[in-house]
Amino acid sequence: MQSQQNGEDFRFEMPEYYNFTTQVEAFAAAHPEKPAVLVVNEDGSSKSMTYAGLTGYANRIANVLSSLGIGHGDKAIVLVPRGIEAYGIYLALVKLGIVVLPGSEMLRVKDIEYRANHAEAKAVIAFGGIVEEVDKLRGNCPTLRHYLIVGEAKEGWLALDDLAEEAEELALNVQTRSDELAFLSYTSGTTGGPKGVMHVHGWPAAHIAVAATYWLGVESEDLVWATAGPGWAKWLWSPFISTLGKGATAFVYKGRFSPETYLNLLGTYPISVLCATPTEYRMMAKVTDLEAYKLRALRSAVSAGEPLNREVIDTFRRVFNITVRDGYGQTENTLMIGTFVGMEPRPGSMGKPSPVVNVAIIDDEGNPVPNGEVGDIAIDRQMVALFKGYLNDPERTARAFRRDWYVTGDQGRMDEDGYIWFEGRSDDIIISGGYTIGPFEVEDALVKHAAVAECAAVASPDPERGNVVKAFVVLKQGYAGSDAMVAELQNHVKELTAPYKYPRKIEFVAELPKTTSGKIRRIELRQQEATRS
Repeated sequence: MQSQQNGEDFRFEMPEYYNFTTQVEAFAAAHPEKPAVLVVNEDGSSKSMTYAGLTGYANRIANVLSSLGIGHGDKAIVLVPRGIEAYGIYLALVKLGIVVLPGSEMLRVKDIEYRANHAEAKAVIAFGGIVEEVDKLRGNCPTLRHYLIVGEAKEGWLALDDLAEEAEELALNVQTRSDELAFLSYTSGTTGGPKGVMHVHGWPAAHIAVAATYWLGVESEDLVWATAGPGWAKWLWSPFISTLGKGATAFVYKGRFSPETYLNLLGTYPISVLCATPTEYRMMAKVTDLEAYKLRALRSAVSAGEPLNREVIDTFRRVFNITVRDGYGQTENTLMIGTFVGMEPRPGSMGKPSPVVNVAIIDDEGNPVPNGEVGDIAIDRQMVALFKGYLNDPERTARAFRRDWYVTGDQGRMDEDGYIWFEGRSDDIIISGGYTIGPFEVEDALVKHAAVAECAAVASPDPERGNVVKAFVVLKQGYAGSDAMVAELQNHVKELTAPYKYPRKIEFVAELPKTTSGKIRRIELRQQEATRS
């Protein structure tokens, strides 16, 4: 396809065959000693690996997997934290044409079991901190036959590192078609279980051509810090694909978030590209004596996950002479809208459509609306980096489209210059601190508590996280609302699902607003929270 980007012709043609690992290996062959990953620990210690070292490590993992009979078309769940291991494992899986199911290390047995059975996964690769959760599902997932652990060996698990040490550093590449399934990322839905978003091998090629080049602005000499952790689509976007795909060095911080720590790291290391969440930027902007911090090499800073506040953008521009540029995309696609390198930023705007995306603001009938009018943000269903549907779910796949458009679930308006302005979500999905959370998952966990009769989870505005999860809870007879009950319900949710999904706010109510057919009117509760804020 051809379009314009910053006044220049932009051309992108999807090749018939593409494998991201093959592209990384080609760069490694030409630049074997170039650092690929630099990991800094919370105690200040560090470890790095070159491109030659990383591709050799990935090849050894690939040979281990092949020896176990895990190969082209099989599906593997990956549950590992930030670190060199994540890069090596992902490269090995893509190399062999094994479909990757990214998973956060914060998932619980219910989350993992759902993914394993829904996708019919054959293997799980996990780190020591989550194997107890995985062990709880043994016997409940008939297709799951291989359990591999990263790190110290444990009973019932094959030690991937030990096996890889004995494996060869050369492994054959699988020739994968661009339209073959490569990644299966699960994202929250407003009803039912998480949706398995299908992306193909050609998807990284389109992402590198646009997001890595024109939004992040990555060049091979860059040290790129993208703060997303493995298990999220954003990790595939920036730390993995955009960084290694451009031959840059990935900076990884393995420690707890602290705005002062982040600022110190940006002053200590020559980090030139930063991709962080709006919450992280908000917290850094509030640090006392911000002017005392110096950013050693930063030249490109981007934010994604939710709209970034104008005052935060103004603060970074005033203090550091850095314009934090917004970007908008979803698990189902790639970067669709953004303030690209060299584009005039309009604080508060999402930016303009990327050169591979035809974006429109449409009405309920699928017709584009006039400039300035609010409607659904929609993407041409022929867009090259659009997902290929939800796995085993034709009904939800069909509902995602309206005539010739994929409907994002967000609403906005387009001005006369083509800039798009976010107006709000048109569904019930909660975005908090960059995490996407479905109300069903929170509610499903809450109602399993003996005290809960019914409940509803909605987004509640928050100055730091954008939104937090708030639950309106109707208690059963014999139970009373109290601070102790709030804490008990919050801990209950943390036990049943990923901790980031727990309701930070709980309000006890006598009843929930409902439609005449009995459906909970979450929109009414959301509006109530917006008014209160």
